[in-house]
Amino acid sequence: MSATDEVIPSARRLVRSLRDMGYDFTTAVADLVDNSLEAEATVVIIDVEFEGDESWVRIIDNGRGMTEDELVEAMRYGSDREYNEQSLGKFGLGLKTASMSQCQSLTVASRTDPDNPDIVARCWDFEHIENTDKWEVIRIKMEDLDPAIRSPLEKTTGTVVFWQKLDRILGYKHPYGEMARKRLATMCRDLEEHLAMVFHKFLLGEIPKRQFKIILNGNEVKGWDPFARNEPKTQNLPPNRIECVHENVTGEVILQPYILPPQDDFSTREAWEKASGPKKWNQQQGFYVYRNGRMIQSGGWSRLRTQDEHTKLARIALSFSPVLDEAFKINVSKMRVYLPSQIREEIENEVGSIARIARLTYDRRSKQTSIGSKDWSKQPASSTMVSPAPIQNREQPVSKPLTEIKRLVETPEHIPPTVAESDEIREYHPGVSNSSGRLWTLDQLMEKINEIAEPDELPVIVRVFHRLRDNLDIAG
Repeated sequence: MSATDEVIPSARRLVRSLRDMGYDFTTAVADLVDNSLEAEATVVIIDVEFEGDESWVRIIDNGRGMTEDELVEAMRYGSDREYNEQSLGKFGLGLKTASMSQCQSLTVASRTDPDNPDIVARCWDFEHIENTDKWEVIRIKMEDLDPAIRSPLEKTTGTVVFWQKLDRILGYKHPYGEMARKRLATMCRDLEEHLAMVFHKFLLGEIPKRQFKIILNGNEVKGWDPFARNEPKTQNLPPNRIECVHENVTGEVILQPYILPPQDDFSTREAWEKASGPKKWNQQQGFYVYRNGRMIQSGGWSRLRTQDEHTKLARIALSFSPVLDEAFKINVSKMRVYLPSQIREEIENEVGSIARIARLTYDRRSKQTSIGSKDWSKQPASSTMVSPAPIQNREQPVSKPLTEIKRLVETPEHIPPTVAESDEIREYHPGVSNSSGRLWTLDQLMEKINEIAEPDELPVIVRVFHRLRDNLDIAG
């Protein structure tokens, strides 16, 4: 066997580089909430304290906690632990990279035994790393812990993550100024919106046995449902299950489309404004990607199409199992995914059908608005957040009988076919001429049905037409 040399990377240079992994304040905190969920916490408390240079951020959970050995391993960059299919973590980097992207001092304290008050603690300190260039965490005795770290663990098991030296959050030019205080307040509002969105399935009790609460600066974070499923006129379209095979691993991808109501069809102005989301209507259209119930991507069409005012009502929940992490190219910060090439075309076809329904819904409301619209001034708007009622999936009733579609075929009002279309029809029906009745191409028939069908009828019609076209192609 050849001789080897162990090449240990420079702690100073690598940690400095790892501070720029793409996190911002909201995504960094969300990564730590993932850890709390992994620890079976039912409550996560986040406190942000503004005190100039002494400002701090604290994340407390009431999970199972860690032993000293487990804590030391958790503080390792690339911690050596097994992740199962239900895990929200993946690389063993999140705690460190997320935290150090925002601060220069990360302290983690934990208590695992409810009958033993002992607390173990370790600290990554950027200044210490710069001075020593070593991968060393600082041991902190229980009696030396800051009361803000020690007190939450005096009565319960759990873990406290404590950020100090918030250089990336405050920017150290004027950490005591009014601008710094306002900036931190704005970041807290953004954090509330982000957590309400990313963890909405957990906060609303949609994940069995994994419901929990998030308390931010004393206020409970309410889950934000991006699909407005409590609105009576939200269209819950049929789901589509797609099998994806990647490097001999097979997993299932589930597409669940929704068409949100136009503005005038929302029950209240407040409900419409809330449904607009953190990025507002146009930016919130598209895919909402979930891994084990945790949202990774919010909005955007993943380069399948551009954002369009006429399709802003379309939102699609895309869920996949962690066995497909490699196919979706999940990164450390869990903020963006890429659609696997092997199912991209199938998803694109589905998106095209959904976009047509969204456009029709939008266009119809636009035409009706020219006649008369709801007077929002008579709708009382509340300035407080309203806790959503239990989620109920609603299937819209068919409001236009399918016999009307049949009559369209029997006695239509037509637009004459092109010469090419007429020739194509005669190839399939050589004994029939236009004098005996109008012949329709599938595209013309679909266009006409689009004009008269209700939005809730279109998903079924579109699927039938796809199958019909495929069968005709095979027969031909």
